[in-house]
Amino acid sequence: QVQLVESGGGLVQTGGSLRLSCAASGFTFSRYAMSWYRQAPGKERELVAHITSAGGSTNYADSVKGRFTISRDNAQNTAYLQMNSLKPEDTAVYYCKAKRFYDYWGQGTQVIVSS
Repeated sequence: QVQLVESGGGLVQTGGSLRLSCAASGFTFSRYAMSWYRQAPGKERELVAHITSAGGSTNYADSVKGRFTISRDNAQNTAYLQMNSLKPEDTAVYYCKAKRFYDYWGQGTQVIVSS
């Protein structure tokens, strides 16, 4: 059974940091590219960051460049999103996605950044 379980969300003040985790099971994690998306209330889901299967290449939305870092540990079947210098506009539900032939999504974790 494929599972992606996000954790690490919460309430943080402007300028603070959070580290999100995405624990994967039920598929060969190391063969899948991983992405983090977010969806704010009333807005469409948007891509935040992406990392290739071996972790050799990453890319980011312009809005988070220099503040967020995506990484992965294929031995632990886990992807991460380190979020620094958080802003109120980063408030959203954050989802991880695994992609190879199919897309697998997690259930999301809420991040709230207070001003």
